[in-house]
Amino acid sequence: MIQGLGNTALRNLLKQFGSPRSIFEVGLRELTRVEGIREEIAHRIVNRDFLSDPEEELRRVEKCHARFITYEDSSYPVLLKEIHYPPMVIYIRGKDIPVDQTFIGVVGSRNPTHYGLRGAEKIALGLSRRGVGVVSGLAKGIDSAAHRGCLRGDGFTVAVLGTGIDVVYPPSNRKLFAQILETGAIISEFPVGTPPEPKNFPIRNRIISGLSKGVVVVEATKKSGSLITASFALDQGRDVFAVPGSIDSFKSTGSHLLIKQGAKLIENADDVLEEFGFMGYGQDIYDRGSALHTPADMDQFEKKIYEIIGDYPIHIDDIGRMGDFDPGQLLSILMKMELKGLVRQLPGKMFVR
Repeated sequence: MIQGLGNTALRNLLKQFGSPRSIFEVGLRELTRVEGIREEIAHRIVNRDFLSDPEEELRRVEKCHARFITYEDSSYPVLLKEIHYPPMVIYIRGKDIPVDQTFIGVVGSRNPTHYGLRGAEKIALGLSRRGVGVVSGLAKGIDSAAHRGCLRGDGFTVAVLGTGIDVVYPPSNRKLFAQILETGAIISEFPVGTPPEPKNFPIRNRIISGLSKGVVVVEATKKSGSLITASFALDQGRDVFAVPGSIDSFKSTGSHLLIKQGAKLIENADDVLEEFGFMGYGQDIYDRGSALHTPADMDQFEKKIYEIIGDYPIHIDDIGRMGDFDPGQLLSILMKMELKGLVRQLPGKMFVR
């Protein structure tokens, strides 16, 4: 609540004086001797010149069913303490973050292709089935797919917000926000009510990578915020992984750049876990080659269409041409396959598995 007092300067104060209470009990001269404490900040501390009333902030936290974790708490994530600028206070809702849990960050485009969404959800699902948690930023697109995949696998997912702990952003993720609260954790370092300002999101990205042993980037352009997260990960000594995309898709240019620079190319959760030496726990339903297996509950026409469609969107006219189907017959079969959950229709009469 002191304007201009950042995490590093606060950590220096705590190291020097031992506790927040002690900081308020010393004078100007002692405060300004601490690295990072300018005279105007020291004056604000001595005069208790807060941006807003701390007691009111506590009431707002309680009202939205949140709580604090401070840097000194035993429940503060161990890996996060290792980064250069750890948040000194974390607002949290939902479950406590398991101290012994291994997490992988999964990030990417806010406007991904179907391929990117499917890949992010598969990888997160595979990680959760192996007992590994997933960290992401609750943004549209890849972040949301990663959280959903982890929840599908009954895993623990952490959403790191670029807003106050009480702000659901984007609003379309209200349902996902509520689902994460039930079995995972939602955290932020920003005060209650902080709006989704653009400057906040690069700041929060260091926490996504800081909580994780490694970061997976799925579909990112060269100007994507996901590359900022990858950069933080490298600075923090974390592993960086990237999912390759189509050479014709500009949405994968950032992912391909990471691979060129040394990020590990991955296709599934096992590729990530091999780096950390644990492959025996749980079962990844997306083991290599599993995508080639055709579901058994299909007739001969459905099987033929399923093999034609594949994993990339294909237009209904191309399906009919390649399979030599009558248009009416094809529409009827595709409708049955949609009801069975075998295929999905996208805008423009495009279909994918």
